[in-house]
Amino acid sequence: MLEKQRHHLLLELLAEQGFASVPVLSEQLRASEATIRRDLTKLASKGMLQKIRGGAESMAPVESTANRKHLKGTVFLANKEQHQDVKTRIAEKAVSLCEDGESIIINGGSSTFMMKDALANRHLNILTNSFALASDLAENSDNQITLPGGELYRKQSIVLSSFENDCIPNYHATKMFMGTPGIGEFGLMETDPMLVLSEQKLLKQADKLYVLADSSKIGKRSSLILCSLNEVDVLITDDKADPKYMKIFEEHGIQVLTVPSGDL
Repeated sequence: MLEKQRHHLLLELLAEQGFASVPVLSEQLRASEATIRRDLTKLASKGMLQKIRGGAESMAPVESTANRKHLKGTVFLANKEQHQDVKTRIAEKAVSLCEDGESIIINGGSSTFMMKDALANRHLNILTNSFALASDLAENSDNQITLPGGELYRKQSIVLSSFENDCIPNYHATKMFMGTPGIGEFGLMETDPMLVLSEQKLLKQADKLYVLADSSKIGKRSSLILCSLNEVDVLITDDKADPKYMKIFEEHGIQVLTVPSGDL
């Protein structure tokens, strides 16, 4: 991520939260604490934030974000840079399971965004709430792209609607592909109630659910449960996934597909 992008996201996070510690900013922006401290010093010298012990606070809501709605969860630009190689292999495996002419749903996220390159030479009908993925595919592929109506949430680069009368209920897909902050014995995890509502709405329109989750997500918990394991049909992960959870998934009838983990 470019320094300019990181600074903009850092200021957005402070405007959203009011205060954030160095460790929290480091985790959310996927940057070292040393990098975050340098960023805070530079931005403080420009009068864009107030440094305090252990972190920083917003001087005032950032003008461009003052009226924006926010979602809980990781920052898309930061998250997509994590484990890129294995995410790409997982994404390629996911795309290989599709047939040209098929109608599919791709939920927004860093793992599903990696499907873009493998989809470049395919011919599918794709409904996606990922603004980043839709933009890339519109420019670099001949796939038919459908976006649901709604508001753009910049931090996650997704389009969400709180209304029922958008295009989603009129779309039918054979497969839905999605990532997750975690999957374990309790089911598929999510971080924000609005994401849960949106994704449950998408799930109703697909015959089968395919989950893309590298091994760092296996067994990880979050604050909310999107659905039970019984609703997951296929899990695509890497070969470093904990065997204990692989057994649990298979006991719930989930088909588990693995790709090489490489340097994960």
